[in-house]
Amino acid sequence: MVKRSIVLVGMMGAGKSAVGAELARRLGVSLRDTDAEIVRAAAMTIPEIFARDGEAFFRARESEVLARVLRGKPGIVSTGGGAWMSAENRAQVAARGVSVWLDVPLGVLWNRVRQRPTRPLLQTPDPRGTLARLLAERAPSYALAEITVPVRAENSVDDTAARVLEAIRTHRPEILEPA
Repeated sequence: MVKRSIVLVGMMGAGKSAVGAELARRLGVSLRDTDAEIVRAAAMTIPEIFARDGEAFFRARESEVLARVLRGKPGIVSTGGGAWMSAENRAQVAARGVSVWLDVPLGVLWNRVRQRPTRPLLQTPDPRGTLARLLAERAPSYALAEITVPVRAENSVDDTAARVLEAIRTHRPEILEPA
C-alpha cells in the first residue's frame, strides 16, 4: 500500500506503463494509466484523437483524467510523455503524489519507439530528430520531478521497478506503508 500516488513521468518509451505495472504488483495497489483511460473514454486511439481533435484537445483531456485519478485512492499512475509539461499537472501531482522521472537516454528511447506507429508526435519526416528535439525541450521540466531514476538499456523492467522503490524509500519513505 501507498499513502500517496507514485506518478511516473518521462518520455514516450521510457517504460512508464511497464514499470508502473510492476510497481503496482509489488505494492499491491492499482495502476492507472492516463493514456489508457483517455483511449477508453474516447473510444478512439491516441493517434485518432490527435488527428480528429488536435494535441491541445488531447492535453486538456489528459489534465482532466490526471486530476480525477489523483483524487482517487493512492496507487501507481503512469502518465503520457507530455503530461508533465503542464504546470497545472505538476502542481496536481505535487499536491497528491510523488513524481518519479524515468530518465532514459535518447538512443534507448529510439530503440523502443522506432517501430511503433502509435506515436502521433513521431509521424514526421525525421522521427528520430523529432524525438531528440522533444527530449531536449522536455528534459528541463522532467528534471523538476521530485525523484529521478536513471534508466539504461541494460535495465529490465524488474530492475527499474526495484530502483524506483529504492529511490522512494530513500527520498520519501513516509509514503510507503510498512510491509
